[in-house]
Amino acid sequence: MPNLYRQEKLGELIAEELSDLLRTRMKDPRIGFVSITRVEVSGDLAHAKVYVSVLGSDEERRNTMAALKRATGFLRHELAGRLVLRHVPELVFKLDLSLEKGAQVMELIKQIEQEHAQQQESQTGLPPQPDVEEERGQTTDSTEAE
Repeated sequence: MPNLYRQEKLGELIAEELSDLLRTRMKDPRIGFVSITRVEVSGDLAHAKVYVSVLGSDEERRNTMAALKRATGFLRHELAGRLVLRHVPELVFKLDLSLEKGAQVMELIKQIEQEHAQQQESQTGLPPQPDVEEERGQTTDSTEAE
């Protein structure tokens, strides 16, 4: 039975060490703004999926992923020197788009709220009323300012 605690801790440690390696030891210009979002280690601790978020265009993302794939052996060797393990897991880099998708969802929510406010204003002829929480925040702010 796999030790889930050990898998999680090893994943966190690999993420921390890889982040440091990417920041300090990688000289490849194709690797730009890369953040390791998480590392999933297999039950037998032989494989690790490294999820990375890359800031930039689609082409920059492709170039960065290609550079990471090419540097996998170097990174694994460097990890072996930093981690006290009998066997360092095989690394597989995966592009993580969850941050980007989250930002898109937030933008859609904001857009829907604006459309809803415009519809409400056009139907009633009055500007939309602020939420009760917003009113409390404004009241508190105005009393603090005095």
